[in-house]
Amino acid sequence: MMGKLVIDGNSVYELDDECIRKKRDQEHEREKERKAKESKRK
Repeated sequence: MMGKLVIDGNSVYELDDECIRKKRDQEHEREKERKAKESKRK
């Protein structure tokens, strides 16, 4: 599995691809729910 490295000064972080995908999916679901609530209000 590949990850992404983020270098911030003297710190190095590894971002897990699966974790990033899950977070993106969760944000997408929240956006869909928000839009559904807005459309019900109209």
